[in-house]
Amino acid sequence: MKMKELPVYLFTGFLDAGKTTFIQETLEDPNFNDGLTTLLLVTEEGEADYEPSKFADSGVKIEVIDKIEDLDYKYLKWLEAKTRCQKVVIEYNGMWDLNVLYENMPENWLIYQEMLFIDSETFINYNNNMRQLVYDKLKSAETVIFKKFTESMDKMMFHKIVRGANRKSDILYEYSSDNVELDNIEDPLPFDLAAEIVEIEDKDYAIWYADMNEEEDKYYGKILKYKGRCLIGGGLEKDEFVIGRHIMSCCIDDIQFGGLMAKWREANKLEKGQWVEMTALLKKEYNKMYKSEGPVFYVKELKTIEPIKDEVATFY
Repeated sequence: MKMKELPVYLFTGFLDAGKTTFIQETLEDPNFNDGLTTLLLVTEEGEADYEPSKFADSGVKIEVIDKIEDLDYKYLKWLEAKTRCQKVVIEYNGMWDLNVLYENMPENWLIYQEMLFIDSETFINYNNNMRQLVYDKLKSAETVIFKKFTESMDKMMFHKIVRGANRKSDILYEYSSDNVELDNIEDPLPFDLAAEIVEIEDKDYAIWYADMNEEEDKYYGKILKYKGRCLIGGGLEKDEFVIGRHIMSCCIDDIQFGGLMAKWREANKLEKGQWVEMTALLKKEYNKMYKSEGPVFYVKELKTIEPIKDEVATFY
């Protein structure tokens, strides 16, 4: 029997960024708080307190989780049964890893909306000193709201930090409660997709690889040229190799190899880890490595090179 789907509205951000106030106002709104039993899951206490007497409907059940160790699947299922909730609102502790929630969330709990609230006055400091935690909250947020924003702040600096983690989120700058500006800064790709050969510069590899994963269809049938390291063996065919680079999204701990399959008749001459410059046609086809259809390069030209200056690709 299929379990009933529970919509989850997730609000993240660091202490005193405005999450509690926003959730309070949301639950006072009858358009949201429409009579369905709501589980309000609170994982931190800030300066503002909830005022349940002002909620549009009395069917809001508030539960508090003080320790990240208590955020587990069995407990969340128990809360669901206890409250008989029909939707879930989560105020998530900014100092907790979001993956803990994702990994323990019951399978019938589905994120309908994820919003990140940020205090603009402390954001740059947080980003400089706790980059991993900031990136953790940025990477999946649908909407990022910069509270207490002022005309003197460098909008482009804030924009670039968000886009380094998430190229799709909406960005809002809140100067006051009645003065909110939508970020309309364009993010053109730093390479020409209309060129006969699409050349990816070394500094743009991470951006290209992220865009490739999000919108791979637009790259099929194009010839690309870029530099990367080769991986061979491990069950690959004699004419196959993987070409890519290590990518750092936020910090050293999250460095991962981002590469794609390539076919070349002389692949067996390559050495593991060898740096090459490749020009190749990208096709979509089934490959054993993917266990499904996916991007496969057909090499037109390949030459070995010395390792590039910045071997690890970054977004910033």
